Amino acid sequence: MSRPVLFVTRELPPQAQKRLDALTDVEVRQSKSTKAISRSDLLDGVATVDGLLCMLSDKIDEELLSAANPLLKVISTCSVGYDHVDTELVKRRGLPLGYTPDVLTDATADTTVLLALMASRRAKEALCIVHEGRGGFSLSTGLGTQFTNKTLGIVGFGRIGRATVERLAPFGFSKIMYTSRRPLHDEARKLNAQHVPLPQLLAEADLICICCPLTSETTNMFNKDTFSLMKSTAIVVNTARGAIVNQDDLLHALENGQIAAAGLDVTVPEPLPADHPLVKHPRCVLLPHIGSATEETRNAMANLAIDNALAGIFDQPLKAEVEL
Repeated sequence: MSRPVLFVTRELPPQAQKRLDALTDVEVRQSKSTKAISRSDLLDGVATVDGLLCMLSDKIDEELLSAANPLLKVISTCSVGYDHVDTELVKRRGLPLGYTPDVLTDATADTTVLLALMASRRAKEALCIVHEGRGGFSLSTGLGTQFTNKTLGIVGFGRIGRATVERLAPFGFSKIMYTSRRPLHDEARKLNAQHVPLPQLLAEADLICICCPLTSETTNMFNKDTFSLMKSTAIVVNTARGAIVNQDDLLHALENGQIAAAGLDVTVPEPLPADHPLVKHPRCVLLPHIGSATEETRNAMANLAIDNALAGIFDQPLKAEVEL
């Protein structure tokens, strides 16, 4: 009797890849590349498989589901976000959708703090000075700002948003505000955080951290109107999804002094072209979507994605399943 087939669209981190290679109860077909699989290879790959383990870069839409094996039993994405998946179509097809929540909370919150510090202390400009072999100690130039007695604003008070507050609070913020779809009183009380409307948060916060999921409501949430509400000294950090921020409007806000600085781990597209104005802007710190990029977290994500895929293939409950 032939074994069920699991299709994996990218090479996994070393520990998880070793586990995948050792599987005997399924036949594994895999794109053994660290880069995103081509669309044609993805469509060909799903034609005769029982399970799909995909990445954030793999668009799961009507075209893919039409190309997929009619007997496909599960889709497992190696990500906490699933905005690349047409969830209505997946639901209609009756497929369970696995994802990887919780395991990347700490790493992503750490990256949010990294960007906040880099943006506030003008690290991009400082590194350029070092690489160009110029400068040295100056009492009056290259001055950044610190967080003591400032106001922290968190947009999205889920696991990552709360973990970000836990890390940033010791820097001495005098006030912590958050906005979310509904107040989370118990969680907020533990962190001394106050639920406020978004316009108030934008107007009062010195550091604004975007930690919300990408939805129809949050797409393009940060635009010329929202930037116009902010302090000229405000710093905006986005480790959520690139499409939450209108990048043209962000550039305008930076160039016209509407805000002081920005730190982005996510953009549209990824990566941004090297000649993009935000890449070159001295007060915009950019990272190549490394929010969860630690050995511990990426292996944990991949292992959970494997667990979800195998559970679906063998008709077991998924460890982490999206409620469709």
